[in-house]
Amino acid sequence: MYYIGIDLGGTQIKGGIVDEEGKIIKKDSIPTGRTRKSEEIVNDICLLIKKLLSDENLSENDIYSVGIGSPGSLDRERGIIIANFNLGFRYVAIREAIRKVIPVPIYVENDANCAAIAESVAGVAKGLDYAVLITIGTGIGGGIIINNKLYIGANGAAAELGHMVLKMNGEACTCGRKGCWEAYSSATALIRQTKAAVVKNPSSKILELVGGDLDKIDAKTAFDAARMGDETAIEVIDEYIDILAEGLANIVNIFQPDVIAIGGGVSKEGENLLTPLREKMKGRTFFIGDLKNTQIVAAQMGNDAGIVGAALISKRI
Repeated sequence: MYYIGIDLGGTQIKGGIVDEEGKIIKKDSIPTGRTRKSEEIVNDICLLIKKLLSDENLSENDIYSVGIGSPGSLDRERGIIIANFNLGFRYVAIREAIRKVIPVPIYVENDANCAAIAESVAGVAKGLDYAVLITIGTGIGGGIIINNKLYIGANGAAAELGHMVLKMNGEACTCGRKGCWEAYSSATALIRQTKAAVVKNPSSKILELVGGDLDKIDAKTAFDAARMGDETAIEVIDEYIDILAEGLANIVNIFQPDVIAIGGGVSKEGENLLTPLREKMKGRTFFIGDLKNTQIVAAQMGNDAGIVGAALISKRI
């Protein structure tokens, strides 16, 4: 039996046929067209599913389930996307629509949770009972695996890890609170911190890297300048990793997972990020004697995480 996973993104809808072990047999994608009506986007998802089946000469009898990974608020019981602000979705009955195309079990799950499932089934947390995934992008997303099952909490909205407050009355966060971890450790926050540092230190190589245009600064710019030995960039990165470590230490102390996998664009820095991060976490987490330390690693599934995790939702619920 195979599984189908759909990763519903703001730019692309990615879909794939996945086997029991999380290997993608076939994948494809189409533009989302985010300004379109929800009915049009859902119809395209149905067409994508049909195309995947046709390309592999498979029928509905070969498919165990279909999973949809989406940002936003979900009603898992009824298979409804309550709100996806990226696409303007409000109460979209996506399960009902897809069942008309392929009458198999249809699951709907948060996209960050899907990424955690992917790492648990086929990535760095495979074979482990306790894992946390952190995605560092525009915001900070999270997914939690406990006893080899996805943890969603009583209301299904658990793992909003980016919105734990690290600094009372600190930086404003998009959620409406102040001092959230996301406001300091997201890629968006790193860009803001880099721009502020350049304004204070215009002789920095950071400005040289972007041709004098602050709007061209991205989450990679400070890392690039730091590799060139730029003191301003080195300071920016050091402070950024310091507060990232503080948030991760809190997660370790609460959940004591076997592994924390770091995903998202910033994670592409690899050991340039992870080595100092592990060092800064020393002394901030509670481990006594010979107790096993939580491993801090880069997520493994990359751009396929959404497809694989959505496809295999049934294995972790």
